[in-house]
Amino acid sequence: MTSPTTDRAAEHAPTIDPGSLFRFATAGSVDDGKSTLVGRLLHDAKAILADQLEAVGRTSAERGFGGGTGRLDLALLTDGLRAEREQGITIDVAHRYFATDRRSFILADCPGHVQYTKNTVTGASTADAVVLLVDARHGVVEQTRRHLAVTALLRVPHVVVAVNKIDLVDYSRDVFERVAGDARGVAARLGVEDVHVVPVSALEGDNVVEPSERTPWYTGRPLLRVLEELPTADESGRGAARPFRLPVQYVLRPQGGTAPGLDPEALRDYRGYAGQIASGAVAVGDEVVVLPSGRRTTVTGIDVAGTAPAPGAPLPGEQLAEAAAPLSVTLRLADDIDIARGDLLAGAADELPEPVRELPASLAWLGDRPLRPRDRVLVKHGAATVQAMVEELEGRLDLDALELRAADTLELNDIGRVRLRLASPLPVDPYDRLRRTGAFLVIDPATGGTLAAGLARGA
Repeated sequence: MTSPTTDRAAEHAPTIDPGSLFRFATAGSVDDGKSTLVGRLLHDAKAILADQLEAVGRTSAERGFGGGTGRLDLALLTDGLRAEREQGITIDVAHRYFATDRRSFILADCPGHVQYTKNTVTGASTADAVVLLVDARHGVVEQTRRHLAVTALLRVPHVVVAVNKIDLVDYSRDVFERVAGDARGVAARLGVEDVHVVPVSALEGDNVVEPSERTPWYTGRPLLRVLEELPTADESGRGAARPFRLPVQYVLRPQGGTAPGLDPEALRDYRGYAGQIASGAVAVGDEVVVLPSGRRTTVTGIDVAGTAPAPGAPLPGEQLAEAAAPLSVTLRLADDIDIARGDLLAGAADELPEPVRELPASLAWLGDRPLRPRDRVLVKHGAATVQAMVEELEGRLDLDALELRAADTLELNDIGRVRLRLASPLPVDPYDRLRRTGAFLVIDPATGGTLAAGLARGA
């Protein structure tokens, strides 16, 4: 069995692309030090501009930030809203972009307050990893379990538990191993498979970017090195044989109405179906299926906007022989069939999602009003929005027992299981197979506000 004093990134042996983009989100309970950790990560990775650093230095001095002359309150690097700075908390998701010589990163710094759990769902929904902070003095608390449950629900590939404020427990190995064991135990019960645990001090910089001499008992890698070496979803093989999916965002039919410099006659009969490839790849000549209708046709052209046309070319932009996710493209098809915004184009050779009217799903409830059986809502899947009714509320996750318990309602920040009855069929993939086309939103039909993040389950 692997010792908790070592991380387990070495168990993964995929090839890491030096130019790859890695997305990760931070999470944790309030005052666990997320913003300080992010600030330390950016500062020690030399990802802060000189004028930003100078401004943080001035503000830190004005506020008498503790720890000695010249010390920086690194949380100021991410807490950008006035209310965040005044209260010393994170309210909104703050995105930061930085790069090392090994890869580029997009970081989503998420709030810790329970009332902002919906922001954590947003930040983690597209992440390759979640960095979950745990205060070494307090250990695993309810919000730790909630964030691990969200991580499990969203099928985030990797979880890095940063046991922070290790300096406040005198760099105790016993404390770290106890917290690490508790975190791994909760993660295992929730079905989170890939967990790495690192002892850190965001304030002092221990094991954030460089190994710390004050934790000689920890033989693993610092946090940044773990993030540099974790595979993305595609690199870990999860995307190697993904089926092709393209939700249609817009039907392009210029009928002679074109931008200056283009030949209107050349585009008079043009018809293309635009969207971002959500999964897999497509090539000219491939057979595709239009869902939910089930009509089949062949791809005759792949156009990309925003690029200069070849001299004398009849069409604007670049024409490709093949394209893969996450590229945004316009497909031209062999047959003039009825395709509208909200339809899904899928590879005919792949396993196809069955258009369904009854949708079993897990929900992270984000609405202020509770969800009850028989409630009427809207379901937004890709570019399609359909009316729906809550046919059954199967239960709510008990965060203490980590079990599904019977419930009459879902309240704010609850995670539960439901069965929805749809007014029109939707081609929804199971979320554990395809994250992009297995996810949807639940919307309030009266206000248009988002009520829940939904994840389709297998029947």
